[in-house]
Amino acid sequence: MIDLKNVSKWYGAFKVLDACSARVEKGEVVVVCGPSGSGKSTLIKCINGLEPFQKGEIIVDGTSVSTAGKNLSKLRAKVGMVFQNFELFPHLSITENLSIAQVKVLGRNQSEATRYGLQYLDRVGLSEHANKFPGQLSGGQQQRVAIARALAMDPICMLFDEPTSALDPEMVNEVLDVIVGLAKDGMTMVCVTHEMGFARKVADRVIFMDQGAIVEDCPKEAFFGDTSTRQERTRTFLSRILTH
Repeated sequence: MIDLKNVSKWYGAFKVLDACSARVEKGEVVVVCGPSGSGKSTLIKCINGLEPFQKGEIIVDGTSVSTAGKNLSKLRAKVGMVFQNFELFPHLSITENLSIAQVKVLGRNQSEATRYGLQYLDRVGLSEHANKFPGQLSGGQQQRVAIARALAMDPICMLFDEPTSALDPEMVNEVLDVIVGLAKDGMTMVCVTHEMGFARKVADRVIFMDQGAIVEDCPKEAFFGDTSTRQERTRTFLSRILTH
């Protein structure tokens, strides 16, 4: 589904991604973790062309991201993206937020787009809020709307960029529960997160990044199992986050 081959990216002289290679198979859930500034968010933004990269290749469902050109919007429509800060239109109702991209990108008529949107709003448990505006919802509810909006585009895979980092702690689980449900349904997902309990629950594989490089790429059982078999940088990271 997703194939990254020696992807490198610079911001000026600073190398933010260093020869990153990884594969994500259909139906697989991959969690990307690592310290702040390690390149995690940049990596997944490169997957759907939100960030350009200077070297290497990314292929999504047979399409090369770097050569997608005018078809980049079609590619993005197939790759759902959920950000840290929801990115909902504050002046549009929830129903309008759910339908606008379907109409403008997929060419659905308004009634069809609304039907799809409300279907996925129900999927995330927020049907009763269809006529409200984003500012009337909690952060956790807004993030669930953002997930519903992405799902309404019928994506072949979903990318999550620290979807709970902007939420109050008590709102985290309501968002993670939705993502867990998607994993059980077989959705292909790449999720950047610091929620290691979530990673243990749903990930098939864990990618650990540091200083722009992929240090580990292994099944979750191996990542959280015998840490003596992990790289030294990984062991230090795990010792700091799993002891509390």
